[in-house]
Amino acid sequence: MNARFLPAGEAALVVEFGAAIDPTLNERVRALDRALAGRTINGIVETVPTYRSLMIHFDPRLVSTAELIEEIRGLELDEESDAPERCWVIPVCYEAPYAEDLAEVAAALGLSPARVAQLHSEATYRVYMYGFAPGYVFLGGLPAELAISRRPQPRAPVPPGSLLIAGGQALIASVSMPTGWYNLGATPAVLFDPKRTPPVLVDIGDRIAFEAIDRASFTALQEAAAKGGEIARIRNR
Repeated sequence: MNARFLPAGEAALVVEFGAAIDPTLNERVRALDRALAGRTINGIVETVPTYRSLMIHFDPRLVSTAELIEEIRGLELDEESDAPERCWVIPVCYEAPYAEDLAEVAAALGLSPARVAQLHSEATYRVYMYGFAPGYVFLGGLPAELAISRRPQPRAPVPPGSLLIAGGQALIASVSMPTGWYNLGATPAVLFDPKRTPPVLVDIGDRIAFEAIDRASFTALQEAAAKGGEIARIRNR
């Protein structure tokens, strides 16, 4: 297995496949995650997939780091998943008051606000990982024209459902919190609900396409979502 094994304290191990946001690397991460799920290794507590690595939390009283590495080296990884590929269509409003930073991003990139919204909405994204906060969905596939650095200082909290970009990445916020990313718009879809099983609507490896809507549609869909309606849909392939 072509990977680096990085101990993270005495109760966690990081298996790193590379250093880029790349679908091939992410498929290896997912393949290792599936392989571990399908094999009983005493002591593994939890696995956490990221863009290009898998963190494995384990009980050091039941398995040592060296033993765990030996077990992992013996695994055969199948990068072809049996699960059908899903592409979610998620409505997004790029109008005020939801697109709080759209004009700022447009000015910084030398584009019109309409062009920024168009580029963001016409791309197809891949769900790479959850992170930073419960239910935060990190995406790859942001158009190169929208590459912008993080803010020098965090901005005021953004609401749940905000569509954020920074550092060549995109994400969908799940909870309100300050951020160093830029808010281009918002979706009325509830992607994270701790009372739902599973709590995050989309899965790692899924695709996401954004569908631009106006303020009136946002309000109507938000009301429907509050009543338990499904706002996001899976696109037929």
